[in-house]
Amino acid sequence: MQSRSDSYAAAGVDITAGYKAVELMKTHIAKTLTAGALSDIGGFGGLFALDLTGIDHPVLVSGTDGVGTKLKLAFLMDKHDTVGIDCVAMCVNDIICCGAKPLFFLDYIACGKNVPEKIAGIVSGVAEGCVQAGAALIGGETAEMPGFYPVEEYDLAGFSVGVVDREKVFDKNSIQPGDVIIGLPSSGVHSNGFSLVRKVLDVETTDLRAPVAELGGASLGETLLTPTRIYVKSILGLMEQVQIKSVSHITGGGFYENIPRSLPKGRTAKIKEADVPVLPIFDLIQAKGNIPRREMFNTFNMGIGMTVVVSADQADKALHTLEALGEKPVRLGEIVDGEQGVELW
Repeated sequence: MQSRSDSYAAAGVDITAGYKAVELMKTHIAKTLTAGALSDIGGFGGLFALDLTGIDHPVLVSGTDGVGTKLKLAFLMDKHDTVGIDCVAMCVNDIICCGAKPLFFLDYIACGKNVPEKIAGIVSGVAEGCVQAGAALIGGETAEMPGFYPVEEYDLAGFSVGVVDREKVFDKNSIQPGDVIIGLPSSGVHSNGFSLVRKVLDVETTDLRAPVAELGGASLGETLLTPTRIYVKSILGLMEQVQIKSVSHITGGGFYENIPRSLPKGRTAKIKEADVPVLPIFDLIQAKGNIPRREMFNTFNMGIGMTVVVSADQADKALHTLEALGEKPVRLGEIVDGEQGVELW
């Protein structure tokens, strides 16, 4: 590459570092390529050939999100190869809530200083997330912004597109009293509520690498950085076996904000709190912050990253199917008549 600019470098932007970062990330990107991916990284646009075999009325579904202040933990731990999984997860887990298969993903990294090895590490996580989701990483952007971001910091966001046959879009209006709510366990805090987590656990001054008894000897840093689970393949596999009525991605706002989005008016999700597999990290957060239990369920996923509603006569089959797909599903409760919302008992 002949392009270089000493004047731009003097202003804090090293364009040659950008070229090196692209070269370093190519091996990670190659792992994600699917049959539809047509373009090589480094072009002006990502190309994807849409295969509509077996889809009569294709509907494109898009999702975009970032990692949020969980990135602060990556900075403190100097570990950057997992937050990319979070970024992908936050997008594709939303897309699958419609029954859409993610097709491709693009990322955006803005940083104070482009350190090629760090950028490639971030992208390695993005690539791993794409592999887990079955989506191709067909492009992205790295913006070096000195004076805007601190030298050691960056932001990470992404965008994904999926496709579903209109006739197969999950129909929440088909939900009836007696339908069963199934929960899919989370891996931890995932990527929401970290402004509260960081304050309550005082991560800036705490030894993040020290073992914590309440976490079974794991460190606080590794527990909080555990990447968000990606549920795409489990939901795609389940919808081949049973009729899914609705799916909810439990993100910011916890149970009380997200589950109602997957319910029609006049239906309440009645969930037995004792059946929620609450993870130790949430008990620790609650104790340290003296946070009311309801607020915990209104902020965090509490151990459930996704909920699925199916009819009662298909619940056992759904549970067995999910187990065969490697999940550890939990029967959380049922749908009842009432105000659109959640009732924990």
